[in-house]
Amino acid sequence: MRSQALRADLLMLLTAMIWGSAFVAQRLGMDAIGPFLYTGLRFTLASLALLPLVYWLGRREGEHKPVPLNRGLLFGGLAMGLALSLGINLQQVGLLFTSVTNSGFITGLYVIVVPLLGLAIGQRTGLGTWLGASLAVVGMFLLSVGEGFHVASGDWLQLAGAFVWGVHVLLVSFFASRHDPLRLALLQFITCAVLSLVLAVIFEEIHLDAILAAGPAILYGGLFGVAVGFTLQVVAQKHAIASHAAIILSLEAVFAAIAGALLLGEALALKGYVGCALMFAGMLLAQLWPKRS
Repeated sequence: MRSQALRADLLMLLTAMIWGSAFVAQRLGMDAIGPFLYTGLRFTLASLALLPLVYWLGRREGEHKPVPLNRGLLFGGLAMGLALSLGINLQQVGLLFTSVTNSGFITGLYVIVVPLLGLAIGQRTGLGTWLGASLAVVGMFLLSVGEGFHVASGDWLQLAGAFVWGVHVLLVSFFASRHDPLRLALLQFITCAVLSLVLAVIFEEIHLDAILAAGPAILYGGLFGVAVGFTLQVVAQKHAIASHAAIILSLEAVFAAIAGALLLGEALALKGYVGCALMFAGMLLAQLWPKRS
C-alpha cells in the first residue's frame, strides 16, 4: 500500500509539471485559432493517441476479445468529460484575458475547493481549511485586483474554473477507484473533444492555415498536456485520496509561473508575488493542518 501511495504521488507530481508547462502552449495556441477549436483539436489528438493503447490492453485482458463497456464506466467517463469540458474551456477562454501566472495560481485554488465541496456531501471541514481559504482569498486579492479594485475578466473565469476543477478531482477519485482508469480517461477526452469542436463550429472561424500555424502548440498540448497529463492523473488517483491528490496537483501553479517567466517573459509586481505566496501557503495549510482523529 505504501509503495502504491508513493507511486501515485510521484505520478501526480509529474502531472503537475506537465500541466504547468502546458499553460504556455495553451496561451500560444490561441495566437492563431480560437479557444474552443484549440481545446477540441488537442483533445481529439489525445483521444487518437490513447485509443490504440486502450484497445490493445482491452484485448489482452479479455484474452483476445475486447472487454465490453458497461453502464457505470460510460456514465463515469461522460460525467468526468462534462466537468473537464467546462473547466478546460473556462481556463482556455480566461487565458485570453489574463496571464499564465495568474491562471495557474487561481486554477490551483481547487485544492481548497475540494474539501469545501465535501460540506455538500456531509463531510466536516476543519480549521485548517478555513484558515487556508482565508489566506488564499487574500492572496488572490493581491494577485488579481488592480487599481480601482478592478479584476481582469480572465481572472474571474479562472476562479469559476477552479470550482469546476474541484468537482472534476472528486469525480476522478470516485470513478477511478471503480473502473479502468485508461478507459475513463479516453471517454472523458472524447466527450471534451466533441463538445469543444461543436462550440468551435458555432462560435469561431475555422481555417486550415491557422490550424497549421497553431500546430506545435496543439501537438504539445494534446500529446503531453492531455494524453500524458490527464491520463496520469486518472491512473494515479486510483490509489490516492482526493484531498491529497489536490494538493500535489495544485503545484501546477508553481510550474506555470516558472514556465511563464522562462518562456513568455512574464513578470509580476511585488504585490502579485506576495499574493502568489499567500495563495500557495493557503493551499498547503488547507491540506497539511493536523486533522482530528
